[in-house]
Amino acid sequence: MITMPMRIPEETKQRAIRLVLDHLDEYPNLTAACETVSQRLGFGAESLRRWVRQAQVDSGAREGVTTSELERIRRLEPENRELREANAR
Repeated sequence: MITMPMRIPEETKQRAIRLVLDHLDEYPNLTAACETVSQRLGFGAESLRRWVRQAQVDSGAREGVTTSELERIRRLEPENRELREANAR
């Protein structure tokens, strides 16, 4: 049987991220904090760890590509592909 991934409401994601970030100093590392919080809330620790890392990037606490930059890239990729194809003709 194939199961579909759970769709976690944005409100729940934000709550989980806040819980991890607010209590991060109580754990030896981010992974341990995410494992504890995700078990309590009933979803995967790795998903939560990725959400927290992205939240840290978005807030400037960690290096990386922000959510708004990722969205901009996703919007521009199809246009870029079309322009490359048009130039190749």
